[in-house]
Amino acid sequence: MTTVALSPALPRVTVRRQTPGGRVAMVLFLLAVVALAAMPWWAKTGTIRMVLELCCYIAVAQMWNMLAGYAGLVSVGQQAFMGAAGYALFVLAQTFGVNPFLAIFIALLVPAFLAVPCYMLLHRLDGPYFAIGTWVVAEVFRLVASNMGFLNAGAGMSLNVMKEYSLFERNVAMSLLCALLILLTIGGSYWFLRSRYGLALIAMRDNPVAAASQGVNVRRLRFMIYVAAAVGCGLAGAVYAMAQLRINPPSAFDPMWANVAIFIVMVGGIASIEGVLIGSLIYFIADRWFGQYGASYFVVLGVMTVFVALYARGGIWGAVSKRWDVHWFPIRRHLVYTPEEKP
Repeated sequence: MTTVALSPALPRVTVRRQTPGGRVAMVLFLLAVVALAAMPWWAKTGTIRMVLELCCYIAVAQMWNMLAGYAGLVSVGQQAFMGAAGYALFVLAQTFGVNPFLAIFIALLVPAFLAVPCYMLLHRLDGPYFAIGTWVVAEVFRLVASNMGFLNAGAGMSLNVMKEYSLFERNVAMSLLCALLILLTIGGSYWFLRSRYGLALIAMRDNPVAAASQGVNVRRLRFMIYVAAAVGCGLAGAVYAMAQLRINPPSAFDPMWANVAIFIVMVGGIASIEGVLIGSLIYFIADRWFGQYGASYFVVLGVMTVFVALYARGGIWGAVSKRWDVHWFPIRRHLVYTPEEKP
């Protein structure tokens, strides 16, 4: 909270950025991160695997939310970077003998490197053409991986080096990676949105032309978000692939990840971190309870997404915050005028 005096004749202005609900949410978020890191001491292996899957959903959805909800870049091909990082992890660990837990972070250089030429190729496209372009890039990545000999082509690869570690050691590593994944994607996004770059990003989301006229470098900011989202999705893809212990082109570049991200963000609430968390829980629970119904289950999810897009464009969290003005991750700046006390 910052207090400034505009002039002697005007009252003091207090810039308030945090709310009571935000303080409570921040404490709960930090406790959740600690609980994730401590999972081997309170959860079974099956529970850890389910929580890891939920964390990957949250991370990928938040990266898509930053792209579409703030930067205005609707992508349906983020699985390209997930698969690239996953394959990089397997090659480093299985082929070159790098410690697999260290290889995860080295593998993030691959999506960061690939995101640059991809953006240079796609940034001239707009709207649906950009979305189609991202899908084409993901399919190109899949076809390339299916025909590369040192990736074992379409047969895929197995992470046999994980046999050198005990089940408890793997659970500890996966738990720490879950905590780090959530801390970087959710915590990092919150920190970025509260910075001056976040303010510029929100202005660009509302009106790119007006933001550019006020000095915001729209092209550079979109490039930054695109690369950051590629790295975030790459981290989620590498963690998920390590947990599966096997990777092949159809699973590494599965377009279902884009569908899941779109459903989570649209239903939970676009352009809000709270919406991502709510939407991820909804999808995770629905997948566990109704996934056995196959195609009909996906039809219901699709109809639900269309219904929300038509009648509740702000998603569930948008309706909640509009009704009660509650914010778990507040990023807006509120001006509070305090009149000067007369002597």
